[in-house]
Amino acid sequence: MSPLAISTRTRVRFALGVLTFGVFAATPALADRIDGKWCSSEGKHVEIQGRQITTPGGMKMEGEYTRHSFRYVVPAAEPDSGSTIYMVLLNEETMEVRPGNPVAKAAIWKRCQNIS
Repeated sequence: MSPLAISTRTRVRFALGVLTFGVFAATPALADRIDGKWCSSEGKHVEIQGRQITTPGGMKMEGEYTRHSFRYVVPAAEPDSGSTIYMVLLNEETMEVRPGNPVAKAAIWKRCQNIS
Protein backbone atom coordinates (compact mmCIF):
# COMPACT_ATOMS: atom_id res chain seq x y z
CA MET A 1 0.00 0.00 0.00
CA SER A 2 1.24 3.45 -0.88
CA PRO A 3 2.16 5.75 2.03
CA LEU A 4 -0.22 8.28 0.51
CA ALA A 5 -3.16 5.88 0.61
CA ILE A 6 -5.30 6.73 3.62
CA SER A 7 -8.14 4.54 4.77
CA THR A 8 -11.69 5.86 4.86
CA ARG A 9 -11.77 5.32 8.63
CA THR A 10 -8.69 7.53 9.07
CA ARG A 11 -10.19 10.23 6.87
CA VAL A 12 -13.43 10.18 8.88
CA ARG A 13 -11.51 10.41 12.17
CA PHE A 14 -9.45 13.29 10.85
CA ALA A 15 -12.55 15.14 9.62
CA LEU A 16 -14.29 14.67 12.97
CA GLY A 17 -11.21 15.95 14.79
CA VAL A 18 -11.04 19.06 12.62
CA LEU A 19 -14.77 19.66 13.05
CA THR A 20 -14.55 19.27 16.84
CA PHE A 21 -11.60 21.66 17.02
CA GLY A 22 -13.48 24.19 14.88
CA VAL A 23 -16.51 24.11 17.16
CA PHE A 24 -14.46 24.68 20.31
CA ALA A 25 -12.19 27.28 18.70
CA ALA A 26 -15.27 29.27 17.58
CA THR A 27 -16.75 29.38 21.10
CA PRO A 28 -16.30 32.85 22.62
CA ALA A 29 -14.24 33.16 25.78
CA LEU A 30 -16.51 33.31 28.81
CA ALA A 31 -16.30 36.07 31.38
CA ASP A 32 -15.39 34.48 34.64
CA ARG A 33 -16.15 37.32 37.05
CA ILE A 34 -19.34 38.23 38.85
CA ASP A 35 -18.43 41.92 38.51
CA GLY A 36 -20.84 44.05 36.51
CA LYS A 37 -24.44 45.20 36.30
CA TRP A 38 -27.16 42.59 36.92
CA CYS A 39 -30.93 42.74 36.36
CA SER A 40 -33.76 40.61 37.74
CA SER A 41 -36.95 39.72 35.90
CA GLU A 42 -38.81 41.91 38.47
CA GLY A 43 -36.88 45.02 37.40
CA LYS A 44 -34.35 45.07 40.26
CA HIS A 45 -30.72 46.02 39.60
CA VAL A 46 -27.40 45.52 41.37
CA GLU A 47 -23.87 46.45 40.40
CA ILE A 48 -20.84 44.57 41.74
CA GLN A 49 -17.28 45.90 41.46
CA GLY A 50 -14.96 43.81 43.58
CA ARG A 51 -16.07 44.08 47.22
CA GLN A 52 -18.37 47.03 46.37
CA ILE A 53 -22.06 46.55 45.60
CA THR A 54 -24.86 48.94 44.77
CA THR A 55 -27.92 47.17 46.16
CA PRO A 56 -31.39 47.07 44.57
CA GLY A 57 -32.34 49.95 46.90
CA GLY A 58 -29.41 52.05 45.66
CA MET A 59 -27.19 51.73 48.74
CA LYS A 60 -23.44 51.44 48.12
CA MET A 61 -21.71 49.10 50.53
CA GLU A 62 -19.15 46.31 50.83
CA GLY A 63 -19.74 42.59 50.83
CA GLU A 64 -17.81 39.34 50.66
CA TYR A 65 -16.45 38.88 47.15
CA THR A 66 -14.86 36.10 45.14
CA ARG A 67 -14.53 36.03 41.36
CA HIS A 68 -17.58 33.77 41.13
CA SER A 69 -19.72 34.76 44.12
CA PHE A 70 -20.83 37.64 46.29
CA ARG A 71 -22.53 37.82 49.68
CA TYR A 72 -23.94 40.77 51.59
CA VAL A 73 -26.38 41.61 54.38
CA VAL A 74 -29.36 43.70 53.25
CA PRO A 75 -29.10 47.17 54.85
CA ALA A 76 -31.75 48.47 57.28
CA ALA A 77 -33.33 50.89 54.79
CA GLU A 78 -34.29 48.13 52.33
CA PRO A 79 -36.93 45.38 52.31
CA ASP A 80 -35.76 42.15 53.99
CA SER A 81 -33.18 44.11 55.99
CA GLY A 82 -30.80 41.91 57.95
CA SER A 83 -31.14 39.01 55.48
CA THR A 84 -28.00 37.62 53.89
CA ILE A 85 -28.07 37.48 50.09
CA TYR A 86 -25.90 34.93 48.27
CA MET A 87 -25.04 35.38 44.60
CA VAL A 88 -23.27 32.75 42.50
CA LEU A 89 -22.11 33.13 38.91
CA LEU A 90 -23.57 30.33 36.77
CA ASN A 91 -22.14 31.41 33.42
CA GLU A 92 -21.12 34.55 31.53
CA GLU A 93 -24.62 36.03 31.49
CA THR A 94 -26.42 34.39 34.43
CA MET A 95 -26.16 34.34 38.22
CA GLU A 96 -28.24 32.71 40.92
CA VAL A 97 -29.42 34.93 43.77
CA ARG A 98 -30.56 33.25 46.97
CA PRO A 99 -31.65 34.81 50.26
CA GLY A 100 -30.15 33.35 53.43
CA ASN A 101 -33.33 31.42 54.09
CA PRO A 102 -32.44 27.81 53.10
CA VAL A 103 -35.97 27.07 51.87
CA ALA A 104 -36.25 30.21 49.75
CA LYS A 105 -36.31 29.72 46.03
CA ALA A 106 -33.31 31.02 44.12
CA ALA A 107 -33.85 33.71 41.51
CA ILE A 108 -31.97 33.88 38.23
CA TRP A 109 -30.56 37.27 37.30
CA LYS A 110 -29.07 38.25 33.93
CA ARG A 111 -26.44 40.78 32.98
CA CYS A 112 -28.16 44.07 32.16
CA GLN A 113 -28.22 44.92 28.47
CA ASN A 114 -27.16 48.38 27.32
CA ILE A 115 -29.89 50.00 25.24
CA SER A 116 -28.94 53.00 23.15
